[in-house]
Amino acid sequence: MTAPQDVVIAIDGGNSKTDVLVVDAAGTVLGSSRGPGASPQNVGVEGCVTALEGLVLQALEAAGKSTTRPFAVHTSAYLAGLDFPREEEALAKALAARGWSESLTLANDTLALLRAGTSDGIGVAVVCGAGINGVGIGRDGREAGFPALGKISGDWGGGYRLGEEALWWAIRAEDGRGPATALTDAVKTHYGASTVLEVVQGLHFEEIHSDSIHELCPLLFRIASAGDAVAQEVVDRFVEEVSLLVGVILRRLELTESAPQIVLGGGVLTGVAASVITDIERRCLKVAPKAVVKIVDVAPVVGAALFGLDTIGADEASKVRLRAATQRV
Repeated sequence: MTAPQDVVIAIDGGNSKTDVLVVDAAGTVLGSSRGPGASPQNVGVEGCVTALEGLVLQALEAAGKSTTRPFAVHTSAYLAGLDFPREEEALAKALAARGWSESLTLANDTLALLRAGTSDGIGVAVVCGAGINGVGIGRDGREAGFPALGKISGDWGGGYRLGEEALWWAIRAEDGRGPATALTDAVKTHYGASTVLEVVQGLHFEEIHSDSIHELCPLLFRIASAGDAVAQEVVDRFVEEVSLLVGVILRRLELTESAPQIVLGGGVLTGVAASVITDIERRCLKVAPKAVVKIVDVAPVVGAALFGLDTIGADEASKVRLRAATQRV
């Protein structure tokens, strides 16, 4: 059967959630769905494909579109857990076998953030949610980025790691190995515990879910903004890490002399105080004085959809329409 020529399936899949949009060539959002994270590094290739197909079918049903294959002319999928070509190849093969569309684009989810936050997909994006990563595309089409596999690939500063830092400093202050910090009382209050050691024991014996450590990340920023020196030291390191990702990519792509767009996104970066973003911007401008630093104002899945519209040759008016319809308030 011939694929619907005016339908694009757009997917943005992070570690914690997955968003799907069904859009037409005019940039109209026809349907959407949201589900949990489905990174192939976490759930395997088949688990990822199965989860994505369920969400795609939900979005198609919401759009009132046929669920007879092929569903669309193009699928534009950007997922966490695609850090190396062999991972992309394995997932692309599995997705192609499902027959969703005539063509398929598959890449790391940080690229969707970059397209969501820029007019043309040129520039640098840094995402910080559960993890942290950065990517850039130069004027000549070259791409620069990093694998995001945690400590083994040199990462520092994702939401989970920042939560661990808050807990690390809190327990050390409590037992005397570190300086006093308001993080100690804040961690106890967060968990309803009498001591931080009680929290550590709960995590060790799996009476407290380890995912809850991520919840300490906003607590860390809040304590830092109240003037706690220990928490502020961690935040300063985070600012330096984000700026370092940006600076390295700008230099690799020879964008330091131009006016590159720098896009910041993910739950951590979109949730911090304006002063943190100002500090990041100040450091970025030391590397590229004409750079424009911004917090993304549409969901990354919109970037996946924009890439899809690029692929099918949609006009600029359709992309403007899509952005306007999905702008965050």
